[in-house]
Amino acid sequence: MLLDLREIRGSEERVDRSYPAATFGPDPHDEYSVADRVSLALRVRKDGDKCHVSGRVCTTLNLSCSRCLEQFGIPCDLAVDLLYLPHSANRGDGETEIAEDDLSTAFYRDGRIDLMQMVREQFQLALPMKPLCRGDCRGLCPVCGSNLNERRCRCDTQWHDPRLAALEALLPGRQRR
Repeated sequence: MLLDLREIRGSEERVDRSYPAATFGPDPHDEYSVADRVSLALRVRKDGDKCHVSGRVCTTLNLSCSRCLEQFGIPCDLAVDLLYLPHSANRGDGETEIAEDDLSTAFYRDGRIDLMQMVREQFQLALPMKPLCRGDCRGLCPVCGSNLNERRCRCDTQWHDPRLAALEALLPGRQRR
């Protein structure tokens, strides 16, 4: 999934590509899996060594719900707006403060942009901090582990501090445990 900048004639070109989900095979470091075709609709503008890539990345990602651990899909239609510079321009030595423009700057090697890396980075940036299958997800029972969205259990989920049992027995209407 490389975009060869030497093949781009002129200063601007459209790049429309589509890749099957299997191209983005399982990566143990990713918190998601790609569920559908990945469509790229990009505009590439060259200005000397600089290359501006803008457009859209569309697919569906599968995530695990943070509460019930069930898999669910979220559609992704992501806007891309990146400036690519040659790797030789990467001056990553020493500590420097990151400016706002640095967040949308990437680097390419040997006249090629790695679209796989760009797409994976965009997916990571689009992931919710706490993915939920739905807003009212009830999660898992902390006692038996059953999915509370599918069935109601009869477990006692109230936690009782055994250190306070003696004091609790002094309250009117309470029994000792």
